[in-house]
Amino acid sequence: MNKFHYAFKVKDIASTIDFYHGILGCRMGRQTEQWVDFDFFGHQLSAHVSQQVTDPDYCGLVDGIAVPIPHFGCILDQEDFNFAKRQLEANEIKFIVKPQIRYHNQQGEQQTMFIADYSNNPIEFKLFKNMTEVFE
Repeated sequence: MNKFHYAFKVKDIASTIDFYHGILGCRMGRQTEQWVDFDFFGHQLSAHVSQQVTDPDYCGLVDGIAVPIPHFGCILDQEDFNFAKRQLEANEIKFIVKPQIRYHNQQGEQQTMFIADYSNNPIEFKLFKNMTEVFE
């Protein structure tokens, strides 16, 4: 599997480490006072401090639900999806879209949930019922 790299804006390093490392359990990589890397379920995230963190636009409409754009996320297996959900709930992270099943009994059926990190970056976690249907 190829890995993706995503660089994004955050308001500060401390709260970013608290969220990605402390709550989601992402292993930390290199860091400076201005950026930090994380192993985000096998992918590389690079969080960079900015004074111009912008709010998402809820212009996405998926299966009748407004979703924030832009957002990033990860397709997880059952174990990682359940871990993320438990960690988010245990740390009282507010769900933008509560955990739910999308496309129930249809091709592409998936569990999904959206949250925002401490810099208001929306993140989606997905779990497909059938991984062969990710692009179907």
